[in-house]
Amino acid sequence: MITDLYAVLLGLSLLIAVYMAQKNYENIDIHYWTVVVLIPVIILGYWLKSRVTTVEGAMLMFCFIYLDSTILLAVFLFSILRFMNIVAKPWVKIGVYFLSIAHLVMVWSSIHNDRYYRSLKLYDTGMGIATITQPGPLKTMHWLYMAVIFLAIISLIVIAVIKSGSYSKRFFFLSAGVVVAAIIIYLFETAFKVSFTTLPILYVAADLYIALSYDKAHAHDISHLISERQNIGGIKGYAAVDNEKNFLGCNKKIYDFLPSLKDQKVDKEIDGDIAKLFFPLIDSLEKGERVSKLFNVGDIVCKCDVSRFSVRKGGKNMGYIFDVSDVTKEQKAIKLMQEYSDTLNEEVNKKTENIKNIQQRVVLGLANMVENRDSNTGGHVKRTSDVIKYIVDEAKKQGIYYIDDRMCDDIVRAAPMHDLGKITIENAILLKPGKLTDEEYAIMKTHSIKSSEFVTIILKDVEEQHFVDVAYNIARYHHEKWNGRGYPDGLVGEMIPLEARLMAIADVYDALVSKRCYKEPMSFEQAAEIMIESMGSHFDPNLLSVFTACREKLENYYMQNGERL
Repeated sequence: MITDLYAVLLGLSLLIAVYMAQKNYENIDIHYWTVVVLIPVIILGYWLKSRVTTVEGAMLMFCFIYLDSTILLAVFLFSILRFMNIVAKPWVKIGVYFLSIAHLVMVWSSIHNDRYYRSLKLYDTGMGIATITQPGPLKTMHWLYMAVIFLAIISLIVIAVIKSGSYSKRFFFLSAGVVVAAIIIYLFETAFKVSFTTLPILYVAADLYIALSYDKAHAHDISHLISERQNIGGIKGYAAVDNEKNFLGCNKKIYDFLPSLKDQKVDKEIDGDIAKLFFPLIDSLEKGERVSKLFNVGDIVCKCDVSRFSVRKGGKNMGYIFDVSDVTKEQKAIKLMQEYSDTLNEEVNKKTENIKNIQQRVVLGLANMVENRDSNTGGHVKRTSDVIKYIVDEAKKQGIYYIDDRMCDDIVRAAPMHDLGKITIENAILLKPGKLTDEEYAIMKTHSIKSSEFVTIILKDVEEQHFVDVAYNIARYHHEKWNGRGYPDGLVGEMIPLEARLMAIADVYDALVSKRCYKEPMSFEQAAEIMIESMGSHFDPNLLSVFTACREKLENYYMQNGERL
């Protein structure tokens, strides 16, 4: 008898619910558990409807039965969406469930009128009480609602066929197939006025299959797996407090790191050493600052992090959760790597410094060779190398042009190379005490080009490019003039590299105040007057304040070092 069949199916659905409940899942799929609860209620409605003997009783049972084509249908839809990792907007969920409940209310409010069913008759089939119904005006809403859900699920099936995803298609098609099959069966039975529906059989079969394969299906849910693994034998300790800093709870692992938490009372404000650890982290989090802290428990190095939490996605913050872990190995590794890095950097710095010293000695050696040949400029290389530092430091201080520490260092290091090209000038010209002829002066002017060529040969492939560029510019362009009447290229104004403009001041000033074989040193006043008058013609006029600001330092240098003798 149908009544007996429904009774068996009802018993099976209840057994399935008990079977799932005893498995003690710590993380559950709320959609499936809703199905587990609804199916026995729906089948109970079918079983009782096959036994009632009054129209009113049948209508009351429809109030249970219609849970399948309203709430159950919506739950299946959102279960499928979740399975596909598609997040439905809150307003969509609210809208669908509102329509489902509204539909149920229509059924419930039509028990004593003909708005949902124009007529409802009972007849005894010998296997149970069956019903014959004539749909009323509100029944149209039922068809429309089911059509929308049906189209939505068909669309999801099409998407699943076309596009792959990180979920099991087998379980997806099972869930979607149950819904599609249920709607088709319902339409078929309604069209042919079948006395007793077979839908309960489908519901129980699907429920049984899902129950037996629940574990395997949810093995695809990585967030579920991570949560399970963390809760069972996890390596991190967790504790939570609410927005008022009252203790909410913790897992057992955290006692390994913070044993005093065992004495902390739930719903009481955190106190003691725990408060000293937790509260500053909360303050840092609220300020958008660092939200982790290292502390020691004996020989163990622990790390505590904090974040806000909510019990649902998109919900308001309900408090703070702390996770504490053992980072002893990581900290030892970091310390070891830091020590290795420090040692390596120290060795590299030593080697680099040795190379620079050797290179500097080579450069100074070449410069001294030039000076030993050039009786006019003896000591010039050393003096300009000292003087340029005063000028560069003052230029950086005033900020007229942007000069960083690296460029300062490059200019000072490159200064001794500015006249290396004089080594190619023959002695008759280089050592001539009197005024040079035009032809001789033309040859002398080639020393700046030769200097830049030597700089490139000496520094290429052994120095960083930024230093090579600065040294090249100083060597080639330190005789250029602001008005374009310098050499070798006749550059004008800021076409002349800044480092060469600074070098020009040091170079000319030294020539004015130093003794040469063909002249006595000028007085500091005379030299300063010439330098100042030349700002805007020979020198960059923007550097006038630089020269005047460091004039006293320059004069003291020449007085203290006896360079005017």
